Formats: sequence, structure tokens, C-alpha cells
Amino acid sequence: MEPINFGSKGGFVDQHAQPVLSLLVPIYNVERYLRQCLDSAAAQTLENIEIICINDGSTDSSPAIIREYMERDARFVMIDKANSGYGDSMNRGLDQARGEYVGILESDDFMAPDALEKLVHVARAHDAQIVKGNFDLYWSTPEEHRELFEMFSPNRCGKVVRPAADAFAFHQKPSIWSAVYRRDFLEDGNIRFLPTPGAAFQDASFTFKAFALADRAVWIHDSILSYRQDNEGSSVNASNKVFCVNDEYAEIERWLSCEYAERCGEEEAARLARICQAVKYDSYMWSYVRLAPQFRVMFLERMASEFKVALDDHTFELADLKPWKRANLESILKDPAAWAWANERYATSGKFGRAMHYLKLGGPGLLLAYAKSRSDHE
Repeated sequence: MEPINFGSKGGFVDQHAQPVLSLLVPIYNVERYLRQCLDSAAAQTLENIEIICINDGSTDSSPAIIREYMERDARFVMIDKANSGYGDSMNRGLDQARGEYVGILESDDFMAPDALEKLVHVARAHDAQIVKGNFDLYWSTPEEHRELFEMFSPNRCGKVVRPAADAFAFHQKPSIWSAVYRRDFLEDGNIRFLPTPGAAFQDASFTFKAFALADRAVWIHDSILSYRQDNEGSSVNASNKVFCVNDEYAEIERWLSCEYAERCGEEEAARLARICQAVKYDSYMWSYVRLAPQFRVMFLERMASEFKVALDDHTFELADLKPWKRANLESILKDPAAWAWANERYATSGKFGRAMHYLKLGGPGLLLAYAKSRSDHE
């Protein structure tokens, strides 16, 4: 059989042989950044890969750009479909993936040239189901610069861990795109994305399930990719997206009580359910600040109702949270609107405003606890 030239890399690989890795690139109206993203995929030093571009009904030039890459590099393929949302797109990519490993690259980000080679090398060396690294926060304007986002300090790296044995991993940013996953591990655990139409935040349940089921994970300190921040901070203005993050955690809670409990036992499921609630608090507060102002109180009201159920069911205790988080949640449970009003008064006042918020919320003791956590980089 005639070997295929995989573009500028100059490598020749049998197009029907199993690729080492399937790289999934979900794409929707991102023409401005797409070439930089796909260039970084094509330039990977791990050459035996397939690059699956999932076009989710883009109305800009994104499909034409994908075809450009397909014409000059046989590793690029496109799933071209009507718009159905991120989760469904990713599941379609997983269904088509043939690689021993699966990686993910968001279409406005770009990878270091040796990112996939490093991740796969560590995965094979340690027989790991997940290998995950750090990444750079990246700004292209007003001038190009980047900052390392260090989830994993050097002392945590280079050794096999079971994520479910330690809550640490669950509290990190999901960043599904700074990792590779054994494809047979994902299939065996039925680890997929929640296909909610038009939804966001659909990395939460995928990440939680993967960490809960992995027996062998390895963290590496290397920065894997540049995570674009130019569009960060934009508000969620669509009412149908306000509760997307709630849907993710409802799915995690359902999964823990059903599939995970059956697989790993009810006691282990109950332990992870408590971790889930603590992680949910952080995720909800992060989501809250991204909401357009008109949706914030209604979101807090939904948040309060969910945590009241967890407290009543004893699947969660306020003591599971750090003191300042506990004080916030207690205030939200008591009066969501009042908490929102008080928070808005201080939210734009920087460190001083945050300090005043906690001083008023819980007195000097709470302020000192919060200040210490900041100084310790917790």
C-alpha cells in the first residue's frame, strides 16, 4: 500500500494503521484563531496522529480553513455537522477516534510543538490512563505575553497517583485540553460529554468521571499549551446557558449514585460525593462572576436550593469548605439577593474590597484565615 505524506513534517505513515493519538479539535466560528491552532497541531513532533476537526455548524470561514489543511496534510479529517453544542461535538469526535490515546485542543488555543510527544511518552513509561500537564495563560493583545498556570508543582509530578485517593486533582481547573487519555480507559468507563444543546462548562463532568475512575494518572510540570485569555471575562448573556454548570454537577451526582456506586461501592461513592460538593462550590462561584448581572440572583437562588438539599441529605457538610468559603455559602443560603448586593459593592475594589467583604462577613478571624490562604497560594 502506498504510504501517505503527512505534510511538512515529511513523515510517511500507513493511513490505515492505528494512529498513536487522536487529537479532537471542536470548532465553531473561530476563523480568527483557527490557523494558529491547526498549525500547532500539524507541527507536533509526535507525527503519527490523526487530527479530527469537528465543525459544529460554523457560519464563518472555519470549514474552508479546515479543508485547506485537509488538502495538504492527510492527518486532518473533518466531521461537518449542524450546530448541536460542544458536548455532542466532542462525543462525535470520540466515536470516530482511532488512536491509542485521545487529546483535545480548543480551536482558539495552540500547543507547544512537543506537547503530545511528552504526554504520550510519560503515559507509556508509566502505563498511565491519564497524563496531564500545566499550561500558559496567553494574551495576544495589547501585546503578546504569557504566564505559567501551575496546577502541578514539581513535587507532585512524575509519579503515578490515583486521583480519587486525594481530593487535590478534583479542585484543579478541569483543563481537559492539557492532558491525554487512554482511549480504552474512556470507553471502558463510558466517559463522555453531556450533550446539552448550546451548553457551556461541559468539561466538568468529563473531568470528574475521568479522575474518579483512573487508577494510574501522572502529572507533569511542562507547559503543554497556550490557553488564550483574550476572550476571557465575557458575560454569559443567554438565559439558556445560565444553568449549564448546574446540569454538569447534576450529572456528576447522578453518576456517582448510580454507575460509580455500582462499580466502586456506596461508601466510596459517598466519599466522592462530598468532594463533589466542595468542588461544586468553587465551580459555581467561578461561574457566577461570568454571568450577566440580570442572571446572578436567580443563579444564587438555584445554588442555595441545591446545597440545602445536600446538607439535608448529609451528603455534604459546611465544615468541608475553607472558612471564608463556608461564610460565603452560609450567607448565600440565608439570603441570595443580599449576598449578591454585598458582593457587588466590593467586587470591583481589588484586594482591599475582597478583604472588606470577608471582614464584614465574618470578622477579623475570617479575614486572617483568608489572608493566610492567599499568602500560601492555596
